[in-house]
Amino acid sequence: STMPAEPGQALLAEEGAAGSGTSLQRNILQSARAHSAGSQPGLSRFVTSAQNPWDHGDYSREDLVRIIAEQQSDTERLFASPITGDTEILGSIFPRPPANLTFKDVSFSIPMPDGSRKTILEPVSGHFESGELVAIMGPSGCGKSTLLDMLASKKTASYEGDIRVNGLKRDHLFQRIAAYVGQEDVMPQHWTVREAVEFNTSLKQTVLRNVPTELGSKGVDLVLAAFGLTGVANTFIGGDKIRGCSGGQRRRVTLARGIAQRASLLFADEPTSGLSATDAELCVKALRIMAKKFNVLTMVVIHQPRIEVANLFDRLVLLTANPGRMIYNGKMSETMAYWISVGYPVPQFCNPTDVYLDYITPGGQLDHVDEFVAAYRQRLEPGIRDHVDARLQETGMSAADMIASHHRLQEIAHMGPAAARLKALASPFHRQVSILLHRKKTLTMRNKQAIIMPIVVPVLVGFLLGVMFMDIGSKPFQQRLSFVFMLLTRICMGGMQLMPQLIDDRTIMKYDISERLYSVPAFIIVGVTVDISLSLIGAILNALIMYWLSSMDWKYFGMILMWALINFFVFDSFFSMLAAGSPSLQTAQVAAIPFNSIFMMFSGFMISKKSAPSYLTWIFEISPIGYAIQSIFCTMAKDAGEDGALVIQLYGFEEDQEMKGIIIMLVMALGFRAMQVLFLQYKNNIQK
Repeated sequence: STMPAEPGQALLAEEGAAGSGTSLQRNILQSARAHSAGSQPGLSRFVTSAQNPWDHGDYSREDLVRIIAEQQSDTERLFASPITGDTEILGSIFPRPPANLTFKDVSFSIPMPDGSRKTILEPVSGHFESGELVAIMGPSGCGKSTLLDMLASKKTASYEGDIRVNGLKRDHLFQRIAAYVGQEDVMPQHWTVREAVEFNTSLKQTVLRNVPTELGSKGVDLVLAAFGLTGVANTFIGGDKIRGCSGGQRRRVTLARGIAQRASLLFADEPTSGLSATDAELCVKALRIMAKKFNVLTMVVIHQPRIEVANLFDRLVLLTANPGRMIYNGKMSETMAYWISVGYPVPQFCNPTDVYLDYITPGGQLDHVDEFVAAYRQRLEPGIRDHVDARLQETGMSAADMIASHHRLQEIAHMGPAAARLKALASPFHRQVSILLHRKKTLTMRNKQAIIMPIVVPVLVGFLLGVMFMDIGSKPFQQRLSFVFMLLTRICMGGMQLMPQLIDDRTIMKYDISERLYSVPAFIIVGVTVDISLSLIGAILNALIMYWLSSMDWKYFGMILMWALINFFVFDSFFSMLAAGSPSLQTAQVAAIPFNSIFMMFSGFMISKKSAPSYLTWIFEISPIGYAIQSIFCTMAKDAGEDGALVIQLYGFEEDQEMKGIIIMLVMALGFRAMQVLFLQYKNNIQK
């Protein structure tokens, strides 16, 4: 359900003296501490009790810069120091607004071919506090990722249960306060590691006029250092097209991008998969520091970490499989005692998480699933359900309130934030376009194929076809017509060579859009601006070279080029629509072939209006290239004497149809672009 934004708007609308602003900020921080300390006493030591510096009358911008620099230095020292689950971490004076997550009877099942339903996850319940680091573990098929996706509002299939943040249902602003790190590492291959992290930071963070740029860059440096990426900061992401950082480093980049969003909730699905034990510990250590220092509720799906990593988590959720059921939901530090109480103590010198999984994996040698399920339902579940029911009755800040309160904190601290946006996207449209345009230009300049395909290939083809039609301008009128048809066809079909890149970009866009980084229209505007600019250069060079070698009269060139470019825009829109709507490149190319063939055949040159069956003549009315052929041939025929008149009569061309053709082609181009927007928005979405 969608929550109204009035509470947040009311907070933003508050006016008054500095004293009232300070009072509001003090209330916000007190609320955060109350949430942390009230239900989880062990976390109270992680929340700062220092007096807010802006309470002093002589507080200035210079003080702000100094304080931010000190905070960054403290965080840097933490990242460089060894920590354990008992290490005291002093909270930042700029914490995230508190977000507590409560879920009740959340379950998931899938339909089977025989009409029945298979249960993947039986109803589970729980409550997590802001600032906690939660591990979700279990054997394959137990529903770990399913549970995380439901909690993160990423599950596209229907599911059952009640999930709330601060006692309120999630609304359209939920992804403004939450970040998600999936299992896939989907990023442009020609990006550098630093650019990938900066991209998320720029689109998710409010512009702070009073914070120097170098401090913002320092913040990115801290995130890179936290995940061991400083040494590869300027290395390409890489992939199958270009060498870059390793798979493990790419995994850490994806996690760093999630952290860079600075959300109150962080969901990470197997962020340590494919990493060495040392790198996995580095990542979980960084997650713990961020959770404690900035009051971020962090939930992590993880596979059997070593004991040093497991001890960094505050809470453990254990699930078993066939179907997914809850085995344990409590403090990580109390898990071993619980295992003893059930009658299965962890042997000495063993990794506890290995033992846990041995006992709760169905079909394993140490399978005691039924006993642990029964123990959970008898010993833990009643208390958890009572706690969940109590928490569901308590309400805190809505997503709108959290956004507004964080913005107010930035105002009180004299950071000079831009106007707060109580919308699903953190950045205004013009900023989205600016950031996307910078990325697109940078990636295009680095990718040789992005230059070769739209410019170099048309130039080479122009020379090839020009040689084939060399001096055609000195030959009879009928032969010159075939040259015009070939020139128009070549330029119209040029857009097909961009379809592979369009589909690659679409895949990246789908993952970015799922995190609400930017909008589909911003993506299309940037893509059209850069891709069409390059393609136009190639199309014009192609036409110039072919026309120069043909020795045609140059007085026709302007008219031919005009019609060629109009057709180019129509066909480019058509190919972009297919690339947006087709599930794969092969499907898009196959779908383009029949339409291209029909438009070419019913252009008035291959099949004339007089020779076509009467029930198919309507196709001439919607053939873009047909209007171009008709206008060009009629104009050239006037200078060809009897031969020209004979051709016009033979093909059945009509004069004065130019305006009609331009209007129809304009409508087609706009229609194809509109369909492209709809396809990008609603088709080929990430399914979970």
